[in-house]
Amino acid sequence: METPLIEFKNVTKRFNGKTILDHVNMTIYGNQVTTIIGKSGTGKSVLLKHIAGLLSPEEGEIFLTGKPLGEMKKDGEWDRYRKNISYMFQGNALFDSMTVFENVALPLRQTTNLKKKEIKKKVMMRIAQTELTEVTGKYPSELSGGMQKRVALARALVTDPEIILFDEPTTGQDMVRRNIILSMIAHYKKKLGFTAVLISHDVPDVLFISDRIILLWEGKVAFQGAYEDTIQLKHPMIDEFLQSLEGFKDELTGLLSKQMFTSRYAMSFGAKQEGLSGAAILFDVNFNLLVESLGHQAAIDIVKTLGEHINKYMGAIDGFSTRQRTGQIITILPHINGTEAKQVVADLAKRLQEEALPSIQSVMRAKTKKNSCFDIYVSAGITETNFSDDIEKILSNARSAQKIIAQYQCAKRRN
Repeated sequence: METPLIEFKNVTKRFNGKTILDHVNMTIYGNQVTTIIGKSGTGKSVLLKHIAGLLSPEEGEIFLTGKPLGEMKKDGEWDRYRKNISYMFQGNALFDSMTVFENVALPLRQTTNLKKKEIKKKVMMRIAQTELTEVTGKYPSELSGGMQKRVALARALVTDPEIILFDEPTTGQDMVRRNIILSMIAHYKKKLGFTAVLISHDVPDVLFISDRIILLWEGKVAFQGAYEDTIQLKHPMIDEFLQSLEGFKDELTGLLSKQMFTSRYAMSFGAKQEGLSGAAILFDVNFNLLVESLGHQAAIDIVKTLGEHINKYMGAIDGFSTRQRTGQIITILPHINGTEAKQVVADLAKRLQEEALPSIQSVMRAKTKKNSCFDIYVSAGITETNFSDDIEKILSNARSAQKIIAQYQCAKRRN
């Protein structure tokens, strides 16, 4: 069994006699995005500060790859542990008297012995990756809220940490900015290989990038695991939390939230519906390549447009859809077999090919102000489904059947 990167065992913390963390037991695994959710005042930030070493438990123990942090403080490993952690604060914690470059460079200047030339090289690389090159010499007060978040993210990344802690990274952002910031976290986690731990209220947006969910409720861990598994639990705390999410939709695309999608699937294909069949379609866009070519904002705009097209077309034939990942959408079509689903996909592909993708290309060129050459590929995988199939099985079957259904290549590539 895999050893957790971080493990809490019976961790308790009190302030002024009030118990904030009450015998918390939880595990965080390496190279994953773990998101801690829960109501305000349940101890999420306190938990994060324990991981960062800013607070110590009054009872219980915290382990790093099986070794107690308390022992690490005694033998010198503690300093190495702290250097491998970055913390992105909720309010960004940028210094108003420093430029973007100086804010991002600060951790390197404070914690390393790198020469000035080496620091500049690392800082400019992270600034470029977070699309801030044009504002390198500006001050935080001159930047939008979204740009300030990106500066904070660049600073968190600049030391090449093994673990990055994100305290409400999308607070106060509109739906597009929320998705851009979360997309950047997932993208750089995959690219650089760090472990991300987030606390967030932005459900369902944050669920698209999360490998693991920890639900903190009244100081205790009520659930930890894959988000899809929450609906299988029969626990009053889980029920109350999920009921509070029932009204959520994916604002970016207009699609159903994962919870609403799963509930509708259960109603359509539950045990009482034995014999009912349908089809599932898993759509995918080449999101990561678009990020590399255009940046996160343009890539998110493309997902938004495609999601709106899929939602409009599939909704008209009684299909229902949700985003499975940032650039991945699954649609269920009740009462339709595989052959009929192939025709539905062919019709949608034609519309995407003739209308949506050329329009996206035109808008993206105008927005990015680049004469760059970038391609858009939309893939789809079709599988039949019935009452006995769970969502994971459907995803696996559809994923294995995926192929490109629509593409738009730039003029340079076509020539």
